[in-house]
Amino acid sequence: MNFLKKLIPKKIFKIVQPAYHYLMAPLAAFWYRYPSRNLIVIGVTGTTGKTSTVYLVAKALESAGYNVGYTSTAMFDDGKREWLNDKKMTMPGRFFVQKMLRRMVKNRCQYAIVETTSEGIVQFRHKFINYDILIFTGLYPEHIESHGGFEKYKEAKGRLFETLKKSRPKYVDDHKGVVHPTSALKKLDYTRVKKTIIVNGNDEHAPYFLNFWSEEQFIYSSQDSLDTDLFSGLDSRILHGSQFFQYKEVEEKPEGVSFLVADQKINLKLLGAFNVENALNAALTAFSQGVLWPEIKKGLEGVTCLSGKLEKIDLGQDFTIIVDYSFEPRALQKMYSTIKVIPHQKIIHVLGSCGGGRDKDRRPILGRLAGDNADYVIITNEDPYDEDPRVIIEEVAAGAEATGKERSKDLFLVDDRRQAIKKALSLADKDDLVLITGKGAEQYICLADGKKVPWDDRRIVREEFNALNLGT
Repeated sequence: MNFLKKLIPKKIFKIVQPAYHYLMAPLAAFWYRYPSRNLIVIGVTGTTGKTSTVYLVAKALESAGYNVGYTSTAMFDDGKREWLNDKKMTMPGRFFVQKMLRRMVKNRCQYAIVETTSEGIVQFRHKFINYDILIFTGLYPEHIESHGGFEKYKEAKGRLFETLKKSRPKYVDDHKGVVHPTSALKKLDYTRVKKTIIVNGNDEHAPYFLNFWSEEQFIYSSQDSLDTDLFSGLDSRILHGSQFFQYKEVEEKPEGVSFLVADQKINLKLLGAFNVENALNAALTAFSQGVLWPEIKKGLEGVTCLSGKLEKIDLGQDFTIIVDYSFEPRALQKMYSTIKVIPHQKIIHVLGSCGGGRDKDRRPILGRLAGDNADYVIITNEDPYDEDPRVIIEEVAAGAEATGKERSKDLFLVDDRRQAIKKALSLADKDDLVLITGKGAEQYICLADGKKVPWDDRRIVREEFNALNLGT
């Protein structure tokens, strides 16, 4: 439907944009015959961990024998085929999402997982998707410039949870296939899908999301109970009606992170303590659907890699290469905390310099984080859009220089991202650690005037590694 936008003058389109977005939602759902009515739909929202949660939920449910489709920042899966997200959007347009849901129905999926963003919610991309389960991963400031502040950003997330009460009830057979009983008596032969909320109880905004209507709530936390100041203002009926799970014994190792929940020791093959929360989102989703803990454990432990998420690139080299999506200060802090468990000498960081046109204040913060934690910092292009890439790079560099980094010594500004990666690989010695952050498994670099250049950091690493002939 982009051709409609091109027909409307920009000034006029800006005025009618909300109406345009809203009208596209029912039209897309109608065109694809309301596919979400025939699936158990899981929505995942929050600031961080959404993409990893989507993938882990899928694997936890698949371990119990269910067919699952999903849309996420990194990957798409229609129940038959899995492929990288080539849309450069976490939550693509309404017609694409509805089309994916229709394909999932055709491929006999029982479950659909939709990574649902605040931008997508503001543009009504969540409308006419009949959600059944909503997962709140956590919240902190990101992309708040486009929302006009943090509170509006949080309220946008809340609009998704408001839809749960309005969503149609669904009934399923013994294999979780959605059925449409024609009478109240027929309904007795099937199981009604409970509208469910799963919440990260460690997050300070958890009570806000728990206050929305649902039939079941599942909360996890590292605390031993919910009797804390954080939950003191929450309606006691919600608090005592929720199923609570404490996790503990978190242990990070070079081969992954482990934790204990519900008397199950789960050994993830994924780096990062933050993946414990992502795994718990998945575990409680599966548990809410009747999946037994041994099956949940098997599904989670079977995941060996998340595309573009602390992904190791093994080319036979004697140093470590990691590609990661992190482009926001807190995510970068978590990444640096995680890599401490990996034996290494120098850290060489290719730092993506933030997307153009948003959250400009974080640029020097990212530079400072890299300057404080890496031995060499290489600042390069990421997704400048219509901004001058060099201006963005200089703003990030200012933060790195504030930590004492010096240009052409341990700080390098390289406009061409390929050349930046090449520079990092050429600086690496035995047992060093090369970090390449900002894009992960994204398939494009976005430039001015809507131009998109095909890209994949992992592919570029392999090409430049081979060109430098660095194999041992």
